[in-house]
Amino acid sequence: MTKKVPAYQRIKNAILDNIHSGKWQAGAAISTEMALAEEFGVSRMTVNRALKELSEERVLERRQGSGTFVAQQQFNHTFVEVRNIAQDLKSANRDYQAQVLSKRAITASMLDDEMRGKFDIDEAAFSSNSKGDDSKDTDNNTNSAEAAILYEVKIIHFADGQPIQFEERWVDATKVPEFIEQDFSVVNTSDYLIAKSPLERGSYTIRALAAPDEIADALQIAPQSPTLVLCRQTYSAGQVLTFVKMWHAGDRYQFSGEL
Repeated sequence: MTKKVPAYQRIKNAILDNIHSGKWQAGAAISTEMALAEEFGVSRMTVNRALKELSEERVLERRQGSGTFVAQQQFNHTFVEVRNIAQDLKSANRDYQAQVLSKRAITASMLDDEMRGKFDIDEAAFSSNSKGDDSKDTDNNTNSAEAAILYEVKIIHFADGQPIQFEERWVDATKVPEFIEQDFSVVNTSDYLIAKSPLERGSYTIRALAAPDEIADALQIAPQSPTLVLCRQTYSAGQVLTFVKMWHAGDRYQFSGEL
């Protein structure tokens, strides 16, 4: 069953949609708290939370006595340039396809040490903070400690029918609650995340690793064959938004650029 999106998050999503569609451009005033409260049928306190979080994420700028405006700097300086394999392959006149192998929600009890470290998650603190926070909706009276913390997707990217990249991605479920509902055979994961929660910085590494069985099977190569693995961690509002491992068959892919 799909987890219900909290009211404040629905308001944030609607504001972001208006900004990215061009309805509200940089520097423009957005609707008042009262107007938003009436539009969404919620209290002004709920609206205030949505606006406060978007201000902290530097998407909006709140001016005392004047209103709330789309922040100018958000769209000029803080995007991380993220390569999109779909666009790269299409620009090279190669046929592109994506196959989603799996999608799942990861709860506190399912966290492993790697993801806990990557997202700086204190499981005990998260569980404690979740109790009594009635803004987090759960289904079937599920204990709030069992709500999704991360989303995980695994996707194979094909060029001319040949697997060229295996993507393993983890996303902060509390920041992008609708991520798991997308069809990533059509929507690119990076494009969706940038549209919903603009990235402000990131870091990456590239390593040569022998392919474990799951990766070898996905890329249709022999186990322990050489691969190039790009690991990337990107941030929004000062916190990790997503961590991704992109595995490439060593004899089919190369990284290049200009100095």
